[in-house]
Formats: sequence, C-alpha cells, structure tokens
Amino acid sequence: MIADGFIAVEAKDSQQVKNIGSDIIKLAKALGVSEKLLSRGSSINEFAEHNEWDTLQEELEATQNEVKSSMQSHADQDLVILMTLGGWIRGTQVVTAAIVKDYSEGSAKVLRQPALVHFMQSKINEISPELRGEPLVKDVSQQLGEIEKLVSFPPDKAPTLDEVRKINTSVAKMMTEIESKELPK
Repeated sequence: MIADGFIAVEAKDSQQVKNIGSDIIKLAKALGVSEKLLSRGSSINEFAEHNEWDTLQEELEATQNEVKSSMQSHADQDLVILMTLGGWIRGTQVVTAAIVKDYSEGSAKVLRQPALVHFMQSKINEISPELRGEPLVKDVSQQLGEIEKLVSFPPDKAPTLDEVRKINTSVAKMMTEIESKELPK
C-alpha cells in the first residue's frame, strides 16, 4: 500500500493518496498497531487534500518506518519480514510494468537481483513454522524460487522484453494472491 502511495504522490493524484490513507487506517486497526500510525493515515489524507506533495512523501516514509517499528516493538519480526517482502514484490511489479511499457536494455538490467531474492527467500525460512506453513506464505516462497531464476541473468546481458514480461506476470500473480487474502476482522 505504501508503495502505491509513493506512486500516487509521484502522479500527484490526491484522491488516490486519500484512498491509500484511509486504507492504512483500516489496516492499522486490523493489525492492532500504534495510535501514531492511525494519526499518520489521517495526516496523509490532510496533506493530499492540500496538495503538499513533498510532505506527503516524507509522511509515507515515516509511515513505513512506523509500521516496521511498531511490529518490531511487538517482537513481530515475522510480520516485518513479510511486509518487506510484500513491498519488494509490489515495487518489482511497478518497475517491470514500466520497463515493459518503455523497454530498453539499460533499464531492464536493474532487474538482475538474484542475491536479493535469495536473501528474501532465506528470511522466509526464518519465520515461525506455523506462519511459514500458511498456504499464501508457502506459495509466495515457492514463486520466489521461480523469480530468482528469472532475475539471475548474466551481469553483462539484459533480459529481453519477453523475459521482463515473465517477471512482471510472476510478481503480478503474487500481488493478486496477496491482495485477495482477507484481512483479520
């Protein structure tokens, strides 16, 4: 959601930013995180209303840090790992879509991230066995293995447009699965 917020800020789409601020408030309540995060969602809406784009970007960064901090203070490293992974998946979806739209070898080379994907896979292996056994987490973990192969091209070679499309399709599939997961009531 925060990744989408950054995109909406770049597009100067105040309505989309307000929608994201409202969604952050709902998620904060569902996750039981700090009151400070609830007020950040309200601030995001207020800054969007007044088209304060630089302040909005700072507030989104602070919101992301607040979520991580809140989860870490609750000793919930598992959620921090999953939130970081979700942010990377969404960011990769956005980047690959942009590269597909305006392909160049230079821009496609940024997708070479086998070490990063391998690191995230290792972090999934560190989360609690019960959470790691959740169908969504198991599926994302398996799909990360496939994505690692797709982003493991030689350093001196750019992926083709079709290869970029495959990465985009893979991360888009994961995002659809993540977004369709029902929030706790």
